[in-house]
Amino acid sequence: MVFRASDCNSRKIAVSSSSMAMKRAPGRAANAAVCAAAPTVARVPGLLGADISDATGSVHPALPWVGCSVLAADPAVLRAIREKAASYADTFVADMPASAQHTLVYTDYAASVANTDSAELDYCAVSIVGPRNRVSKIVGKLPLLG
Repeated sequence: MVFRASDCNSRKIAVSSSSMAMKRAPGRAANAAVCAAAPTVARVPGLLGADISDATGSVHPALPWVGCSVLAADPAVLRAIREKAASYADTFVADMPASAQHTLVYTDYAASVANTDSAELDYCAVSIVGPRNRVSKIVGKLPLLG
């Protein structure tokens, strides 16, 4: 899946983060959203525009050129969003299982996920990229995180 600037009006990124985490610990919700976005940018070529230089020559790294929303959802909704998005071949899905915020060492996190059935995983965040109309339908009317 590669995106081009000509796809701008037809593609969308949505990152949904746990609304319960936002109420208890806003830093955890923000962390989860960023952690789900990182593999999205790494695995979906073409999401970022070009670096931009300002009038004094300082370079500002590229930002996504497609619509990008960070939304709030409870854990059950996050699971449903992930399942629905993953059912489409042309929709990219990245997630952050809750165990990632409960472990300090990556290998412990990896072991936790490896030993848990998909249906049993709770998510702190889910990132999806795909056709704008589909992504909008999947995330429905979720509110912005915050």
